[in-house]
Amino acid sequence: MSHTKESILVVEDNQDLVNLLEINLEDEGYDVHIAMDGVKAVETFKATDPSLILLDVMLPKMDGFDVCKEIRSVDKQVPILMLTAKSEEVDKVLGLEIGADDYMTKPFSVRELLARVKAILRRAHHSSEESDKKSILKYKDLKVDPNKRRVQLHGEPVELTSKEYDLLLLFFSNPGKAYSREELLNDVWGYSYEGYSHTVNSHINRLRSKIEDDPSEPDYIKTVWGVGYRFADTEQEAENHA
Repeated sequence: MSHTKESILVVEDNQDLVNLLEINLEDEGYDVHIAMDGVKAVETFKATDPSLILLDVMLPKMDGFDVCKEIRSVDKQVPILMLTAKSEEVDKVLGLEIGADDYMTKPFSVRELLARVKAILRRAHHSSEESDKKSILKYKDLKVDPNKRRVQLHGEPVELTSKEYDLLLLFFSNPGKAYSREELLNDVWGYSYEGYSHTVNSHINRLRSKIEDDPSEPDYIKTVWGVGYRFADTEQEAENHA
């Protein structure tokens, strides 16, 4: 089966790590583009339209957070995996809040990175294939159009990152079903990894801030104490109001 090779933009200013990533990613069959500062990263992104971006946080000229914001201003869907040398929660959470899909803390094993890259790209394909099969979903003032990957609240468009959208679509498609954080990591990110549950929490919080009138009293994404989260049970709600 012939298909266009997927391309990965590596944004990293450590030459040794760049060489290591380039060799391993090319061995896996990916086209690799390199940018070693933030300004070059944005230029290369616009010129190459990559399938995935590996984005270091600490960069010359423009840091990874600003690069992420710049890319998200023109492309909400391209997966972004941030690489951070720091282990502080604030770095990880900030990266996720501005639209990164995932992060890895240095030092990391190349094997784990490659597994993560494959999982992210597999999810991206799966999401686009799933979109072709679904009709428009509506509940209260929220509407999701899976064919166009568009979300509206009170008739106004809502800008979601790709992972926020994937989470919402999963919840919306399975009303009332409770998901643990681990299940959400598996279903939305394509992997389960001990200690990454706050990745899910951060995304849920961001999603609620965009779709809930009052995130502390959510209408759509409910907390299931001791389990995780679920979407409002639309059939139950209908019966309650019948």
